[in-house]
Amino acid sequence: MAKSALSFVCQNCGAAYNRWQGKCDACGEWNTLAEEDTTGATTMPAGIRSRRKSRLFTLETLAGKTQDAPRLSSGMAELDRVTGGGFVRGSVLLVGGDPGIGKSTLLTQATSLLARAGHRAVYISGEEAVAQVRLRAERLGLADAPVQLAAETSVEDIVATLSEGAVPRLVVIDSIQTMWTDTVESAPGTVTQVRASAQALIRFAKTSGAALILVGHVTKDGQIAGPRVVEHMVDAVLSFEGEGSQQFRILRAVKNRFGPTDEIGVFEMTGLGLREVSNPSELFLSERDLGSPGTAVFAGIEGTRPVLVELQALVAPTSLGTPRRAVVGWDSNRLSMVLAVLEAHCGVRLSGYDVYFNVAGGLRINEPAADLAAAAALVSSLTNAQLPTDAVYFGEISLSGAVRPVAQTSARLKEAAKLGFGRAVLPESARGDIGGDTGLTLNTVAGLTTLVAEIAARGQGRPGKAPDPEKNATPARFRRQDG
Repeated sequence: MAKSALSFVCQNCGAAYNRWQGKCDACGEWNTLAEEDTTGATTMPAGIRSRRKSRLFTLETLAGKTQDAPRLSSGMAELDRVTGGGFVRGSVLLVGGDPGIGKSTLLTQATSLLARAGHRAVYISGEEAVAQVRLRAERLGLADAPVQLAAETSVEDIVATLSEGAVPRLVVIDSIQTMWTDTVESAPGTVTQVRASAQALIRFAKTSGAALILVGHVTKDGQIAGPRVVEHMVDAVLSFEGEGSQQFRILRAVKNRFGPTDEIGVFEMTGLGLREVSNPSELFLSERDLGSPGTAVFAGIEGTRPVLVELQALVAPTSLGTPRRAVVGWDSNRLSMVLAVLEAHCGVRLSGYDVYFNVAGGLRINEPAADLAAAAALVSSLTNAQLPTDAVYFGEISLSGAVRPVAQTSARLKEAAKLGFGRAVLPESARGDIGGDTGLTLNTVAGLTTLVAEIAARGQGRPGKAPDPEKNATPARFRRQDG
């Protein structure tokens, strides 16, 4: 009989230790180590494995015929965009997101559309009863869709049931953290159970050809909970993002073996479920305040789709020794760099002001092309200058204060012209990438100093006297006396 092997496994990242400790050295979380029996990780005794006869296999070359994987459209254009054109037979997708963000709603709509198209779609819920799933379908107006439902958590029973009859085209497991298998002795929800359950379900998907979607919980940091090895086992990892106070939802591909990883799908949460947004720019700019200083429109790129979004900045005098820097929807390190360039090369003193920065609509921006729009919004708020309401901004700012060109300039300008904008502020070296008349008045800038001077000349001055940054920095008795 095999000897029981006990170890302490972190329930956040999957790291294993020989003895218990309060903090996981791998992920830094406290009180996440739990004792688990890892005997079941070995599927067969070592003696049997050593007597297994090896077999030879054929090695192929890189040259040869290739064909695209056949895909099954989900019926939702935004979901197909993120997955790369639809579900591939035998592929496994892992979908993560905050609780209540709309993961179950999205998958209920996808399975219902496939079932209405004549395909066999199965929805396995490990957290909700069948009656609860039916209530959601009735609220979404999908109660008549022939989706096969079940509330089950045993992996062996699920695989045996799905193997009967025709092979399902799509199987949804909601969620993988509730599944358990008899091959391991750990409790459901532990790292060992999640890994073993995911491996059994993935093996079924690869052998049968059914597309499998696994729903995963997320930690407080937004990372998918459980072992990271599950993310390596699946073919695609999708992240469903959004704020509870916003109606917008963003579906983003973090990993995708069958498609791009820079595409996003935009949805709007309504009373009848998720509505696809074919023109995200118009939606993000629908509530725009045209006459307010500190706002600039950024022409960005998400994958192959140009997206226009409003950047908002508020520069307010501070009474603290260390001013605040609050950022929502953008990289805080990127904002610190832009502020440093403004102060070092443009003479904009912000050491005595709090800075609040926000990307309207709940979208998160990752590309450095937003530097120029962010700088324009910051200077506009500081000088109380209204930026042109028909202008868009994009460009990367270097540490020397120069404005560098960015990719896909023509696509950004075409999207701005389509939405009625009349001018664009862009890097001077990007003129060669425009390729024809765009219908916009182009204002090219080579350095950030030129843009700051234009905005400052348009400024009206802040109401009241602005505080002296030197006076607000530190008390007089603690300031260093120069000379």
